[in-house]
Amino acid sequence: MTMNPTSPACQLSIEMPLAEAPEGPQIVRASVKDLKFWYGKFQALHGVSMPVWDRRVTAIIGPSGCGKSTFLRCFNRIHDLYPGVRYEGSIELAPENVNLVSRTIDPILVRLLVGMVFQKPNPFPKSIYENVAAGLYVRGIRNKGELDGRIEKALRQAALWDEVKDQLNKSAYELSGGQQQRLCIARALAPEPKLLLLDEPTSALDPIATAKIEDLINQLVTDVTILIVTHNMAQAARISHHTAFMHLGELVEYGDTQQIFTTPKVAQTQDYVTGRFG
Repeated sequence: MTMNPTSPACQLSIEMPLAEAPEGPQIVRASVKDLKFWYGKFQALHGVSMPVWDRRVTAIIGPSGCGKSTFLRCFNRIHDLYPGVRYEGSIELAPENVNLVSRTIDPILVRLLVGMVFQKPNPFPKSIYENVAAGLYVRGIRNKGELDGRIEKALRQAALWDEVKDQLNKSAYELSGGQQQRLCIARALAPEPKLLLLDEPTSALDPIATAKIEDLINQLVTDVTILIVTHNMAQAARISHHTAFMHLGELVEYGDTQQIFTTPKVAQTQDYVTGRFG
């Protein structure tokens, strides 16, 4: 069912600030085309198609179990760690012209191109330095000078350098929850990925740590394309430039965040963003 976005019923009044789009032309960084995904015999995604714009934040929203995280994790092939999974369709990374879900592409290469941060901070049981260096080692970087420089750069990008620069040999487990999540972001950024995936990155954090992560996302998007899964409608509105609403493994509606939150074209989208279900 579609709605006339100019009709009074579709003119939503949502009291939340909306993110401002960065200046400059919009360039497609990745194209999702008719993406389908199966866990064994269960089909979790049904023909999802949408663009991912370069150096923009795209929020993926929808009720629990709708396929948000499943969709996000297709981008870096985390599903391949489990038996019996299958992809159809494509996620074409541009301008590299790489189909991230192709059977001919090594998932390890995909994970260097596409970094990921999970819901709960998951630092390795190693030092702060070794956590950030992990992806660099996979890339074959062993030179101490280059490692030091790239690790400092990633920690600065994650707004963590000034807090840990004198204790890089300290266990990552000694950091606070918010610091651990920023460390995981630094670890994902160190190999210089083309895309950064964030799966509910603030759901386990307190409001102060959440605000720091959101500020960090606003800074990072000038350098890297970001996709974020969130249940928090206010957060999606604050930090994203484009929003995809999913339900039951299907993409219901995709558009600029302002349009999705103020003049959705589909009744189901309106019901979700206004809290009528989900």
